[in-house]
Amino acid sequence: MSGAAGPGANLTALRSHNAALVLRLLRDAGEDGVSRPELAGHTGLTPQAVSKITARLRTEGLAVEAGQRASTGGKPPAVLRLVPGARHAIGLQLDRDELTAVLVDLAGTPVAARTAPFDFGARAEEALAAATAEVRALLADAGTGLTDAGTGLKETGTETGGATGGAAGGGLGGGLLGVGVAAPGPLDHGSGVLHRVTGFPQWDGFPLRDALAERLALPVVLDKDTNAAALGLVTTGTAASAAYLHLGTGLGAGLMLGGDVYRGARTDAGEFGHQVIQLDGPPCECGNRGCLEALCLAAVARDDHTDAARLLGVGAANLVRLLDIDRVLLGGRVVLADPEPYVRGVATMIAEDSARASRLPVPVDVVERGGRAVVEGAARLVLAPLFALG
Repeated sequence: MSGAAGPGANLTALRSHNAALVLRLLRDAGEDGVSRPELAGHTGLTPQAVSKITARLRTEGLAVEAGQRASTGGKPPAVLRLVPGARHAIGLQLDRDELTAVLVDLAGTPVAARTAPFDFGARAEEALAAATAEVRALLADAGTGLTDAGTGLKETGTETGGATGGAAGGGLGGGLLGVGVAAPGPLDHGSGVLHRVTGFPQWDGFPLRDALAERLALPVVLDKDTNAAALGLVTTGTAASAAYLHLGTGLGAGLMLGGDVYRGARTDAGEFGHQVIQLDGPPCECGNRGCLEALCLAAVARDDHTDAARLLGVGAANLVRLLDIDRVLLGGRVVLADPEPYVRGVATMIAEDSARASRLPVPVDVVERGGRAVVEGAARLVLAPLFALG
C-alpha cells in the first residue's frame, strides 16, 4: 500500500530535522559550546532524545565534548562543540566572464578560494571542463590531504555522480558534502536546469546541475547567484526581510522574506533587472524595451555611476513598496568597486519615495563579505540542509 511507508518516512524526516536543529545550535554556539540540558531547553526535545542525537553526532565526528559548565548543584554538565573541519563544501560562482570557487568548513568559514577567467558564452563542454579544473585546483590549494582521492572527482564524467545524496567519503577530515553552484538566472532551482540567460540563449534548457554532478562525481546544488547570496545572508543572521541587489555583469535581486529565501512558484523570483521602467526605452537582450538592467548597465558603460545609482534606486524603491521589506543590501562588482555613490543614490531615491508615501525609509548598506557574498552563499546551498535552513 502506498500509504504504508508514510509514517516511517515521516519519522526519519523528523529525526533528521531534530539532528539539524541540534547541529545548528552547536554551530551558533561556536567556541563557547552548549550543554545537553541547554540543547534540550532550546529545542524542546527530551533529554533522552538530545543524548541520542549528540551521541550520533560524536560518532560521526561532527561534535566533540570540550570541558564542563560550572556546577549549579550535582554533576557539572559537559559542553559540546561543533567540529568545523569534520566536513567541507565547495561554492562555485559562474559569472559571465569570471569563475570563483571557495572551500568552506561546516561553520561556513573559507579554507581556500580561487578566481579565474571564465567564458559563459563558450560551448557547454568547455565551460564544464573549466569549472571542473578550478575545483581540482581549489582542492590542491587547500593543502595536504585535500586531493581528488578524497572527493570522488574524476577526469571525465561517469554515471556515478548524481545531483543529490550524502557526503562523498575520503579526505577533508570526513568528506566533501558537495558543490553549490551559483549561476546567472533565470533557472529552475528544483530541476537544476538553466533557462534563457540574457545574452546567452544557448544555455536555455541545459541541465547544468546534473552535468556538473556527473563530471565531479559529487552532489551538486544549483541556484541563481542572487539567491545564493540571499541564502548566505539569511543563514548568517544578517537579514530576515530584505532585498539583495546585485549589479555586476547583469542586475538581479535575492529576496529574503520572513527569514527565508523567496524563490517563487517556479523558482524564478528576483528577475529584478527586467522590470520595465521606460516604455520607449532602449531594447534589452531579454526582448523587452526599457528594462532597468539595460538602462543601468548603459549608465555604467558611459561611466555615469550617479545615474546608474539613481536608476538602481528607482527599482529598489519599487521593491520596498511592493514587498514592505525593511532593508536593502547592495553588492556585485560594479557596486563594490566604488560603493559610496551607490549607497547614497539608492538611499536618496528610497527616501524620496518613502516621503511621498509618508513612511520611514529603510536603510541601505553594502553587503558584508563583499565580493565573496555569492560564492560563499553557493557553498551554503550545500550546508543549509544540515542545519534545517534554506
